[in-house]
Amino acid sequence: MQALVANGPALLFYVFAALALVSAIGVVTLRNPMYGAISLLTSFLSVAVLFLLRHAEFVAIVQIFVYAGGIMVLFLFVIMLINLHRLSELKKFGGHTPLVVLLIVLMVGLFGWFFLHAQLGPSLTQPQAMDHVNGELVGNPEAVAWALFTRHLLPFEIASVFLLIAMIGAVVLGRRQ
Repeated sequence: MQALVANGPALLFYVFAALALVSAIGVVTLRNPMYGAISLLTSFLSVAVLFLLRHAEFVAIVQIFVYAGGIMVLFLFVIMLINLHRLSELKKFGGHTPLVVLLIVLMVGLFGWFFLHAQLGPSLTQPQAMDHVNGELVGNPEAVAWALFTRHLLPFEIASVFLLIAMIGAVVLGRRQ
């Protein structure tokens, strides 16, 4: 019983990782869009729990607010606007099975190679390493902000410019009709 208590966080991690994986597979394999959306919501919430188990509370809350909240509402609006009666007439993969299998093998090989050769830094192996900024003990949001606006400022700004361009493109494409 004592070993189960000691390995509780690891057991929870594996349970929620398996749930995230199964629900992600359900997103792409379920025919009914509503079941796929529920599976996607389960995947989002499972990933948020994984973030909590790794002591990344800020990222977990952002995961819940942005993905489980905002993105799911967007997907549900799209599902309500499509014609669900016509979906049974459409082919599932449209004859692209060999290409899909090839892409899956390439992606699994790429991820496998990456994980075999990746050097995990102290922030990934020791969550306590994120609690110190300039020798001062701070909370998780402060540590994330410090890393984001000092070491990773250029990629952050590039991502914000890409999001702005995507938003302008969506407005332009939507106004053409």
